[in-house]
Amino acid sequence: MLSQPPQDLKAWVLFFSNAEMPILRQTARRLEEARQDMDKISGRDIANIVLQDPLMAVRVLAYIQPFRGKHLRSDITTIANAVMMLGIEPFFSRFETPVTIEAMLKNEPQALLGVLQVIRRIQRASNYAYDWAVERHDMNVEEVALAALLHDLAEILLWCFAPKLAIEIRDRQQADKTLRSASAQKQVLGFPLFDLQLALCDVWHLPDLLNALMDDANAHLPRVQNVTLAVNLARHSTSDWSDPALPDDLSAIEKLLHIKRESLLSRLNIPAEILPQFMPPALEAAPKNIQTP
Repeated sequence: MLSQPPQDLKAWVLFFSNAEMPILRQTARRLEEARQDMDKISGRDIANIVLQDPLMAVRVLAYIQPFRGKHLRSDITTIANAVMMLGIEPFFSRFETPVTIEAMLKNEPQALLGVLQVIRRIQRASNYAYDWAVERHDMNVEEVALAALLHDLAEILLWCFAPKLAIEIRDRQQADKTLRSASAQKQVLGFPLFDLQLALCDVWHLPDLLNALMDDANAHLPRVQNVTLAVNLARHSTSDWSDPALPDDLSAIEKLLHIKRESLLSRLNIPAEILPQFMPPALEAAPKNIQTP
């Protein structure tokens, strides 16, 4: 954990590029259970565990990239392919005895709560992205789900390694509901976290495709819309379903998926008592038998 924050973006990148990424305690436990049953476990089983944990996912992707260059012409853009490339036994050998987020932040209860809330939020975003990618008949559903899972990676790293700064950013946004995340981050850090994330993706040689899918600047592309809208919906519905941005989110998702509001609300499992506020107003019946003077 950082005792003093780095002075600039370059120093932050250097620190994180050399730091060991912690993972969720639940991930460590599930991977250990899988290792004990290695003869029966499949690469897909391992991928399903990894895809619930953004920091474990980035550890796997970063580790596999140098191997990819020796054997394949194309990037490895999914966890399933990364595990297949490594092999099951080498995978467990490489990622045994990990540091856990819960152990790292055991003396920082506010930070632990904060990071777990962020991770739960992006797990929801990843699930949304996966579901919608299936609906869209996307050519590689896991790529889209993985991009959503990693979309706010730098925010998670900040909570783990510089919790006081993460708390300050959160407190500023809670005090000013109009303050956007990037603006709050720039006020506290001197740069938006997405700039740090892009720099880390470059240092870790993460696939260009995943970088592109995580970049909201590419929002004209349907696959990026899939990721961005999933991330936005998860963020705006974190505490409840009262955020004023939600109606616009729902309209954009309807357009992306070509479905009606009723179907979308059903898929999202929105509580019944608040459904009426998201339903479009009924069209007024047109007046009948009006005589023209």
